[in-house]
Amino acid sequence: MILILTTDRLTLRPLELGDIGLGIELFTNPNVVKHVGKLMTVDEISSGMLTWIKRGGTGGCIGIWCATITETGEKIGTGALLPMPIEEDDTNWDDVVTDVMPKGDVEVGYILKESAWNRGYATEICQCLLRFAFEQTQLTEIVATFDDDNLGSRHVLEKCGLVHRGRRFVYAEDSIDFAITRDEWWHRNVSPS
Repeated sequence: MILILTTDRLTLRPLELGDIGLGIELFTNPNVVKHVGKLMTVDEISSGMLTWIKRGGTGGCIGIWCATITETGEKIGTGALLPMPIEEDDTNWDDVVTDVMPKGDVEVGYILKESAWNRGYATEICQCLLRFAFEQTQLTEIVATFDDDNLGSRHVLEKCGLVHRGRRFVYAEDSIDFAITRDEWWHRNVSPS
């Protein structure tokens, strides 16, 4: 399984300890974390990196990727395929096991530094991870959620073919439910028109 993924403008590679600077840039910016968590200290980010670089699923297909601009190498954010938490308010990293696919739903997500917003990068990351999930793994459905007022994420998910399926309890709260199946993705992206 190839874990280095590319789009027209981006390269996605598994997150590594050397990406701590990107983590600091993302999680110490209140505008970035507004919809994806909480502000963190540099010490919290440093100690979290060992967990965040974990990879699970057969061949390491579950985890976080660092997104870089291919032409310059600039790190602009992350993309992820991770187990969707239900009762917890964050990913349960015990569900990220090297050769085991998570038992529950797998969600697609992305976080970009502020200077990379409104350039289509989130859509590229999401499309790239969906292609990877449905072409290279055994996953048959990918889910996503976002804060009710995060219209930017809603637009990205809709553009990538995920469909609003109502509401569900995830991240320990009532949340918006978006999903796409392998068949829906295949029909949208591979089948002849």
